[in-house]
Order: sequence, then structure tokens, then C-alpha cells
Amino acid sequence: MKVSELLRETARRFARAGLHYGHGTHNAREEAAWLISSVLGFLLEQAINSKDLRKIEALARRRIRERIPIAYLLKEAWLGEHAFYVDKRAIVPRSFIAELLRDHFSPWLARKPRRILDLGTGSGCLAVLLALEFPAARIDAADLSVSALQVARINIRTYELGKRIRVIRSDLFGSLGKRQYDLIVSNPPYVTARSMRKLPKEYRHEPSQALAAGKDGLDLVHRILADAKHHLAPGGLLACEIGSNRSALERAYPKVEFTWPELSDPGSVFILRQEQFP
Repeated sequence: MKVSELLRETARRFARAGLHYGHGTHNAREEAAWLISSVLGFLLEQAINSKDLRKIEALARRRIRERIPIAYLLKEAWLGEHAFYVDKRAIVPRSFIAELLRDHFSPWLARKPRRILDLGTGSGCLAVLLALEFPAARIDAADLSVSALQVARINIRTYELGKRIRVIRSDLFGSLGKRQYDLIVSNPPYVTARSMRKLPKEYRHEPSQALAAGKDGLDLVHRILADAKHHLAPGGLLACEIGSNRSALERAYPKVEFTWPELSDPGSVFILRQEQFP
């Protein structure tokens, strides 16, 4: 529970109880704030010193004037409960695939994966989350961008996962030889050409090659579907994020039975088992 939620609930309870105030507070909300702060060890309305205030003001001005994503200004982004280093060398961490990790890709993944590929790893955020969720697995984190892989290495070191995550420069499957995996996840570029022309200024601070994916947004997805089957072990699973391009994908592959998990953004991630590939 967030502090703000606890404060509202406690204040409502005090108000319903008809308590009398006057011993340092004047109403139910003040009473609740005092109680909570005494337990948590900090004041909910503490004063901000001048140094911190100047820092906040400077960041706010840059955010407004330059339209830089706050993640780049702070060199930090969150995916679920985990923080990651990020700068302009890699796209800001965000992926609905992370929601599938809560249930370990159940019920689609038949067994715990021993070999996993994060294809187009960027900042390495999904590779790290996969390593944390599947502690017996080895993960390959592949990306074409040398700069993005530098950011990925920072996050892998931060989480002390260097012995289990291998960073590979690869144009999709190009440098992976005949390696096969129990699980392949990919959050490739999927922004259509039309959408690229209309992107807000914030997105233009991100590497364009991590966003742009041709006329229908599926340039990279077509290549992934052409090769992924050969890199999946029997019973293996591909989870791929495609943004809002579900209709275009289903038109392109009318005979393929894609599975669409229920996520915060419905239809943004498809799942295919090795035996389902065309």
C-alpha cells in the first residue's frame, strides 16, 4: 500500500469513529498523518532544502524546454519493481512482456526454461528480469546496437548477473549460429512509418532504429517469424511485442494461430509455440 492510500484510509476510519482532536492536531487527516509518520520515521510534509529544490527546478526546466524523457534526465527507469540504468544509447525500458513473467509464461510454457534468448535486448531490462525469474536459466541478450549493449552491460553488472547473461552483438539471429532456446522473447522496433512522422518530441530523443519498423511496423517481426522456429527447442515458446499492429499481423499470416495473452495493453504481445510456426 502506498503511503497516500494508507493516509486516506486511516483518516476515513478516524472520521467515522467520531474522535476528538486538539492535542496537536485539528482533524482526522492530520491525526492520521502524525500516526503514520511516527511509525515510518519521516514527516509526510517535510521541508525541502535549497540544494535539492534547485536540482528539482533545473530538471523540471529541462523536461519542459527540451522535452527529454524524465528517465533520461534521471538516468533511471523502472520496469515493475526493478530499477534500470538508462541513457540515450538505449530505448527507455518498457515492455508488456514483463507482465507475463509474473506467472512464468504459464500456461503456455510447458517446462522451466534452461536456455533463454532476449532478442533486441536494448538496455538489457528483460534479460535481467528473465534471469531473476528463472534462476536456473542461461540467457543470451542480443542486439545490433553496440551502444545499447553498453547500457545492457551496466544493468547486468548492477544485478550481478554476468555469469548467467551473455551479451551478443547480433542482427536478430544472425550471430547466433544454430543455438536453440526454450524461450525467446523480443520487443523489437514496431512503429509504423506514418506513426514515426507523428511522434512527440520526447520519443525523438530515443534511438530511431529501436522504434522504426517500416510501413506496417512489422519489418523486424517478419524476419523474426521467418527464423525463430529454427532457434526454438521442441516445445519452445516465442513471445513478441508488436504494439498496436495486431490487425496487420493477422492479415499477413491468416493461417497462423497467434495467442494473445490478457495484458494491460490487449493485443500488444503474441505467443507462438515451436510447433505452430508456418
